[in-house]
Amino acid sequence: MRILKLLNKNLLYFILFCLLISSVSNSNEPVDIWNLKDIKKNDNAELKVKIDKSNIDASSNINLNSTSLVFIEEEEKIESNELKLVGLYDPAENDLNLNMWELSDGEKIIKLVEKIQKKNLSNDAQSIYKKLILTNAFPPENNMNIEEFFDLKIKWLIKQDDLSLIKEFIIKNDKGKFNNKLIKYYLDKNLSIGKVDESCELFSSVKNIPDDDYILKYKLFCFIHKDQRDIAQLQYDLMKESGFDDNFFDKTFNHLMGYTSHPDIIISEENLLDFHLSYLSIKDFSYEPKENTKIFFWRYLSSNNLLTKVNDIDLEDREKIKSFEKATNDGNYKETDLLDLYTRFQFNIYQIISVFDAYKLLPNYEARALLYQAFLVSKDPDTQIRLLELLKNEFDNDNLSSAFDEELLRLIQTIDLQSISLEYSDFYQLQLSKLENEKFKIKYNNKILHQSKLINYFKGETSKEKIEKDLEKMLKKIKKNKKYYFSTKDNILIESFISDGIKISEKYENMLELNKSNIPTDIEVMINDGEIAMILLRLVEIIGEDDLKDLGSETLYFIISTLNKLNIDKIRNDIILQVIPVKV
Repeated sequence: MRILKLLNKNLLYFILFCLLISSVSNSNEPVDIWNLKDIKKNDNAELKVKIDKSNIDASSNINLNSTSLVFIEEEEKIESNELKLVGLYDPAENDLNLNMWELSDGEKIIKLVEKIQKKNLSNDAQSIYKKLILTNAFPPENNMNIEEFFDLKIKWLIKQDDLSLIKEFIIKNDKGKFNNKLIKYYLDKNLSIGKVDESCELFSSVKNIPDDDYILKYKLFCFIHKDQRDIAQLQYDLMKESGFDDNFFDKTFNHLMGYTSHPDIIISEENLLDFHLSYLSIKDFSYEPKENTKIFFWRYLSSNNLLTKVNDIDLEDREKIKSFEKATNDGNYKETDLLDLYTRFQFNIYQIISVFDAYKLLPNYEARALLYQAFLVSKDPDTQIRLLELLKNEFDNDNLSSAFDEELLRLIQTIDLQSISLEYSDFYQLQLSKLENEKFKIKYNNKILHQSKLINYFKGETSKEKIEKDLEKMLKKIKKNKKYYFSTKDNILIESFISDGIKISEKYENMLELNKSNIPTDIEVMINDGEIAMILLRLVEIIGEDDLKDLGSETLYFIISTLNKLNIDKIRNDIILQVIPVKV
């Protein structure tokens, strides 16, 4: 019996020793950052096994406290990494990496982002910025905390106003309090456009609901909206027990639950949810927005058909008309509604005939009405174009350009270009250029390097081996052509080929003039320091409001050279295909 006990005890030692060795060897294996949650679950399970084993034989002298501590620390480290990892796209999608922000100074990043946000970025600059700002990555290590890093991304998402993108970001970065601002925006924006179901659906997708009174009130309202009153009551009771105190919400909650029929409340403008609860609770709800009324309230009123109708507006009420124009500019009235309002103004025949002088004597909103009415009665194409140009200027001068952009394009298309004199054709062409279709086909010319079918390599349609052979053949022909001039675009292509490991025969190197991209000094320094994200921010700033195709060849050259040095080939390829080929 004693021998058997001794064998059992030795067996236990052996099992524990094997487990310890296994844990050490496993800790040296590479960690898949995209599987952090699974790692944490496995570590928890293993830790439980260790603890259970340690309790099997209390007489054992093996102390597992240090082992348990290792697993606890590892779990905390994984949780910390999960919390810091912020984004939407896999870095590999665009040849980026998780650490691309870490080496940069947070203060410098914030200053550069602020400069970028003041610009009306072109679609090309916006595309690069979107890939950068939404890629999963850790925050900078210096002068920026996780909240500030999160806020950079949230501000950009709110500015873009893409609700499906915002929802995806919230769900994939379900980190509680960091999402407060973005969740509130998503809820309010959907509510403002009459999509209550979409607002409430978010709560079924997000596990870590922030401990925020406004969001919790919204969630409670959603239970009522979905007719889950038992759950709503339970949620309400829990909130009250935790100290929730909101007299207005209490009254509207009791009304919506059917406990009271005529709540003694007035319209609340504290926030959009309270405003909506006011609308649901007050019989014969009526609200007249003012010029300084929040934009979400305007949209809410418009979505629920609560705005004043065009025919009900008093033309003597100057402030009301100005408010109507502003609301149209913000998208709360249709442009056609505003133009219909302009047709209600009464002008005499002299004002119509002498419109180019008469409009200058009127208040701005009446001037716009006179110009529009004169356009409607005019039959001369030159006069019509002139009137539309003056009308657009009147809108632009009062910062109301969005109140007359769609209708301007529609009206200008009613005029025949052939009947317009050269003097007014520029304005006509400028406006119609906004309707151009930018889907072009590539035109190939195999006598010019950057126009040849070599460009297909950057579309992923040609292998490196084939490109090497085709490039060799083309360079052989070019060498015989003494008049051939290697353009900057040719150099961009060749440097990109070389960067990707495509070999060029030594006998052609003398006729190539490479490495003349003149990368700015500050970017060169950042390349050497490995500040990938900061470099991409600088490129976004440089592109700014310009389309890539409008940048000079030298600027394009250093942009592509920079991306080559960083091995960011996917973004580089997109730019090359955008600007290098001739398109028809």
